[in-house]
Amino acid sequence: MMQVVDLSYSNNGKKILEDICLNIAKGEFIGVIGPNGSGKSTLLKNLYLSLKPDSGVVMLDGADLFKMKVKKVATILGVLGQENEISFDFTVEEIVAMGRSPHKRLFEIETQLDHDIVAQALTKTNMVEKGEQNFSTLSGGEKQRVLIARLLAQQTDFLLLDEPTNHLDINFQLQVFDLVKGLGVTVLSAIHDLNIAALYCDRIYVLKEGRIYKTGNPEEILTSKLIFDVYGIKADVIVHPITNKISITYLPNSLKL
Repeated sequence: MMQVVDLSYSNNGKKILEDICLNIAKGEFIGVIGPNGSGKSTLLKNLYLSLKPDSGVVMLDGADLFKMKVKKVATILGVLGQENEISFDFTVEEIVAMGRSPHKRLFEIETQLDHDIVAQALTKTNMVEKGEQNFSTLSGGEKQRVLIARLLAQQTDFLLLDEPTNHLDINFQLQVFDLVKGLGVTVLSAIHDLNIAALYCDRIYVLKEGRIYKTGNPEEILTSKLIFDVYGIKADVIVHPITNKISITYLPNSLKL
């Protein structure tokens, strides 16, 4: 569904990404992990056209992403970035309804279907009771839920998520990833929490210093050795007896093994 070939990006002469290659099949949940400054957010920004790469090709459903019209891209790609400032003070419901705009012609009014989709998105994110409240009055976690609801209302088949559970408590982190995983759509997500990546990802790409360091399934990627090599921290890695997924316990560097 998406193929990225030799994508490179630099800023003020400094190479940030170099020769990035990704292959993402329809329906896969793909994680991008790596330490701060490794290029995770920059990679996603290049893929959702917020930044322009120096070189490389991105094919989306067989078409060149960089030659597609922005509105067409918005009907295929749903994006949740880290920077989501809202310039004007809209209500929660109005912001979620903005997710329908890529599917509407200029000046086309909202239909009952649009209202139903917005209502469903608010329900799935537990924000129905906040529908008439101004966005600016919400907590950081509530704002993030609204933005996720807007993304759901967009109804795309491919989601690009940049650490989507920032500012959320662990209960809602799990709710969000359960919800996204249950949609059955294609997902490429930068993920900070390696245990979350282990639970939800089909495959993982590891970024280190702007290059792909390794790729594979969570069992192949999330080893004690790789975590130390990439993050510089010690970790105990087991297969959890209940989830049958990788479970990571971080260890203080002062601990003698």
